[in-house]
Amino acid sequence: MSKILTVFGATGNQGGSVIKAILADPILSKDFKIRGVTRDVSKPAAQALTAKGVEMIKADMSSADAAFAAVQNAHTVFIVTNFWESMSDAVEIAHGKAVTDASLKAGVKHIIFSSLLNVTEATKGRLSHVSHFDGKAKIEEYIRQSGIPATFVQPGLFMSGFTGFLRKQENGTYMWAMPEGVKADEAKIPLFDAAGDSGIFVKAAIKNFPDTKGQRILAATDYYTPSRIISEFENVMGKKASYAEVPHDVFKSFLPAPAAQELLENMLLLQEPGYYAGADLKPSLALLGEDKPTTWKTFVEENKGIWA
Repeated sequence: MSKILTVFGATGNQGGSVIKAILADPILSKDFKIRGVTRDVSKPAAQALTAKGVEMIKADMSSADAAFAAVQNAHTVFIVTNFWESMSDAVEIAHGKAVTDASLKAGVKHIIFSSLLNVTEATKGRLSHVSHFDGKAKIEEYIRQSGIPATFVQPGLFMSGFTGFLRKQENGTYMWAMPEGVKADEAKIPLFDAAGDSGIFVKAAIKNFPDTKGQRILAATDYYTPSRIISEFENVMGKKASYAEVPHDVFKSFLPAPAAQELLENMLLLQEPGYYAGADLKPSLALLGEDKPTTWKTFVEENKGIWA
């Protein structure tokens, strides 16, 4: 009898990628029946998953009771939380705790949580406003304390974000502006195609369980310097691109006021101590087996139209 894999955020980038990867895997697709969680099972994206054999269920993270139906009888639960929906780390943390509590009550055997670094701790308080990282780190700690066996997949910097970073200028060239201190040849940025590759890293967490119990899997294809990002972008697009450091206040002026300090510090993290605080990607990549994550060059080739 197939075990149940519950996937929160089933119609989003990460959850959708997880479902696609499991359905495509000849072994896991037989081992697991997928239960996708969404707030509206009637929307087209949810209906498309139903057509592929996914059990779509309406549930949310507002409380343990509200989440319980989604995790009942589940063996494995993939959890992704969304800071940007509420812009509140308190709300995000409450959501993560609610699903954890529901999973504990349901007897879930394995949680896979989309987590991130505690930036305040990693920088000894120097960068203390990166709430969308710190909140996830606090959820991770709560899951660890719950006693449920868990694996923590930490997504790298989304390649899709560069559709906003690399801006086309009036003369047809492209410009990428970052805060002063993020050096073109020094900052090491772990790039990640969230929609394409979340699934292969979660697959690795499942296939290698219980060896992955308590582990952090760093979901990124490689560390890229800004110079390398620019160079490969130019090669694919056939257009000139440039990188510039701008004063912090100028960088913040590009952003919505509520998120400006948060995203400024998020970018400064890339320089020191680093997105993953200098951790090696090799052990995580070794877990993927034959699966290969998307390179930056490939991502640009496949999405050229976005920048055209």
